[in-house]
This record gives sequence, C-alpha cells and structure tokens, in this order.
Amino acid sequence: MHPMIIGLACDGEHRFSKLPCDSIVLIAGRGVQGDAHAGQLVQHRSRVAKNPNAANLRQVHLIQAELFDELASKGFVVAPAQLGENVTTRGIDLLGLSCGTRLRLGADALIEITGLRNPCKQIDGLARGLMAATLDTASDGSLIRKAGVMAVVITGGEVQVGDAIELESMPLAHEPLEPV
Repeated sequence: MHPMIIGLACDGEHRFSKLPCDSIVLIAGRGVQGDAHAGQLVQHRSRVAKNPNAANLRQVHLIQAELFDELASKGFVVAPAQLGENVTTRGIDLLGLSCGTRLRLGADALIEITGLRNPCKQIDGLARGLMAATLDTASDGSLIRKAGVMAVVITGGEVQVGDAIELESMPLAHEPLEPV
C-alpha cells in the first residue's frame, strides 16, 4: 500500500482531541494554520510552563492508523483526531523513521520529523487504560511509545485527506526517535 493521509484535524483551542477536517494548511516554521499548537516557540502548555522560549519541535503531530487497528484488537475504539493528532497516516512506519527524516505531504508540504510524542494521562480521558495500551516494553526493557511522532514544517502547503506521503530524504545515519 502506498503511504497516504487518511485523516486530518485542527483545533484553535487547547483541547485534547482535535476537530476532523478535509484539509489543513501547513505554514513553514509554524505548523498547522489555525491550530492552538502552531508557532515558532513551544505552544504545548506543559512545555510553555517549563521554558516558553524553547523552539516548537511539535508543530505537527502524526499518528499511524495502524495504531488504531492495534488498539481495536485490545477493545479500544479510537478514530482519527481523537488522540490530538493533526495527520493520520496509513502505510508508513512513522515510529521506525529516523529523527530528521523529511516527508512530503501532498504536492507541496514538506515536514521534518523531530521526535516521538510522549503519551500523557489525558489519553485515559477517552477510555480507561488507553494510555497503557499506547505503550509497550522492548526486549531490553526500554519503553516503546506508540502515540505518534512530531514534526516541524519546512515548506508549507495545503494537505488533503487522500493525499500521498512521500519519503523525501533521511539522514545518512539512523538517529532513533526520542520524546520531544
């Protein structure tokens, strides 16, 4: 299956879930037009409290729809936008990408992966035990976070549901994703 966008969301308010939509506009260096998390500096409330002058490495949140399939097998029903993501993908292993990987979304937009989304306890507001279901343990005992990846916008453009996702470039050496 060719990687594609199956869901988009944006919300001007700081709410956990976002509002599904058919298209979004990505703005270089800022994020999703009209989204509460857009900006050059960090916009997530917990991060603003720590350092309001930090660069915003969380301009766009992407989640792979394959996570929703996995959660469904555990009895959880989760739809695009409910976990607060802006872009829901299918057919690309987001969690296996290297930090610094660039993805083309649709014809024009280009994003760069900055790291993992660290799931928070608000996920349990959708369903008790859901946060734990988005985590796993690797064979070495380390924590695996499955709640998607974060990115910054390199080149802006309109993105629509059904648009293709293309791997534009990746670093020569794989840099594992860490929470940002």
